[in-house]
Amino acid sequence: MPAPAYRAIVVGTDGSRSSLRAVERAAELARDTAATLIIACAYEGPDPRALDRAVDRLGDDVGYQIVGASPAEETVRTASEIAMKAGAVTVRTVVAEGQPVTVLRTVVRDWDAGLLVVGNRGLNTLAGRVLGSVPGEAARKSRVDILIVHTVG
Repeated sequence: MPAPAYRAIVVGTDGSRSSLRAVERAAELARDTAATLIIACAYEGPDPRALDRAVDRLGDDVGYQIVGASPAEETVRTASEIAMKAGAVTVRTVVAEGQPVTVLRTVVRDWDAGLLVVGNRGLNTLAGRVLGSVPGEAARKSRVDILIVHTVG
């Protein structure tokens, strides 16, 4: 039976080596199926108290430059380069504030993706079993195909 032809594939990354391996695998799938690859990264918004402290120390103009989505933007930029090296032709990036699984589900819905790709980091840890992990929660809540890439032993 041939593999499903996906029009859009979403992969989540947090910049870790594990998640970048998942990006590489998703890029290979996107290449092989001529799908658009959407690389998503969730981030936590600035803590208002930390922001106030930064503004107090550094001034209004500088304080806003050290919080927010900048690290996530750099993460998807790096992931996009990896994806293109792995052969993905059409790569888009999404950076959004929120919890990782919520952001991934929103991106899947917004792009009408047929496949969600995540790494397996956290699945075999005690905290992952007790508290839940991103791949585990994504697998439970996903309404589309999900590929959990073996990225850590």
